[in-house]
Amino acid sequence: MLLPATNTALRGALAQWLDQHNIRPRIAGEFEDCALMNAFGQAGVGVFIAASVIEAEVMRQYDVKPVGRVDSVRERFYAISAERRLRHPAVVAVSNAARLEVFRARARGNTR
Repeated sequence: MLLPATNTALRGALAQWLDQHNIRPRIAGEFEDCALMNAFGQAGVGVFIAASVIEAEVMRQYDVKPVGRVDSVRERFYAISAERRLRHPAVVAVSNAARLEVFRARARGNTR
C-alpha cells in the first residue's frame, strides 16, 4: 500500500481506520506529495488512497480504477485569508468553485 506521510492528518485517520478493521498493510511507500504517490500507484507499485471528490480525475489521469471506498476517512481543506472580503479575482474564483463543489457533494449525499 502507498500511504501519505506519517505527519499528515489523513495518514492518522487512515491508520486509525486500518487498525479498527485489523488491517495491517505491507507499506510499499510513504509520500509527502499525493501526485507522486498516484504515479507510483499507476506504475503498479501498490494501491493508494485518493479523495472521492477527485476520483474521476485520478482515474482519467493515472489510468487506475477504485478498489473500494472508506466513508469514515475524510480529508479537510481550508482556505485562510487575512481579509474579511476576498478581492483577488483568482482567490474569489477558487473559493466560489470550492463552495459550489461542496454544495454539489452534499446534494449527492457525499460530504467527503
